[in-house]
Amino acid sequence: MDRLSDIGTIKEILSKHGFSFSKGLGQNFLINPSVCPRMAEMCGAGENVGVIEIGPGIGVLTNELCKLSPKVVAIEIDKRLIPVLDETLADFDNVKVINDDVMKIDLHKLIEEEFKGMKVVVCANLPYYITSPVIMRLLEENLPIESVTVMVQKEAAQRMCADVGTRQSGAVTVAVNYYSKPEILFNVSAGSFMPAPKVDSAVIRLDVLKTPSVDVKDSKKFFKVVKAAFGQRRKTLSNSLSCGLGMAKSEVNNLLLECNLSSNLRAEQLKLEDFKNIADKI
Repeated sequence: MDRLSDIGTIKEILSKHGFSFSKGLGQNFLINPSVCPRMAEMCGAGENVGVIEIGPGIGVLTNELCKLSPKVVAIEIDKRLIPVLDETLADFDNVKVINDDVMKIDLHKLIEEEFKGMKVVVCANLPYYITSPVIMRLLEENLPIESVTVMVQKEAAQRMCADVGTRQSGAVTVAVNYYSKPEILFNVSAGSFMPAPKVDSAVIRLDVLKTPSVDVKDSKKFFKVVKAAFGQRRKTLSNSLSCGLGMAKSEVNNLLLECNLSSNLRAEQLKLEDFKNIADKI
């Protein structure tokens, strides 16, 4: 269906189905007609590439993905939108809409059943409130996916795509860079949505690595160190690790000395290799 970015068309369709926006689900539908074609093109959709879309809304991005990919599976948690999507996606026979929660659905099973012999990418306009949990689930579960292209809050995009070891970096920066190669593709203004959020957004692409960017002895211990280090980011590394790991400060200082790191550093100054060395020493 064309004109899905037109405010009048959107209001007409939603009114027809008695739909009202849910603040709890963070629903903001795109009305900027240039955004979704760019997302679809830049996410890697194409010949022999299947796409998983999360939160299709009324199907604006879904339409663009269906034009490029032989198979699109859209996961929508809001059952009120299913009849809306039945209407807006009626022109396509290469799309399947699943009414489920992406945080609960078996993604390995879905990929195996729906995309046999195909490369798979993920593309989504994610609600702000669930951005990090969804992205981390996609990265942590060792899914057979090539990339994750998502629209997120601009500040979150800058944090995720920052270089590890810079002031903007945080625990999520380390995690994203551990599993993928992140890149900000383009910014999207708040006025591109209905209703308009209070902040701007950005589209990022995470190219999933075949193996993590650093070879750690124990990934759980590695992320425990990362979480502890950033748990009190205003404190020195010595203090935050001591508190977060339940270790004596003297023990932590000796550990950092073995890793050739100053106890007065802060977590944001560490590189991926530094976190690896600390975790491996423990």
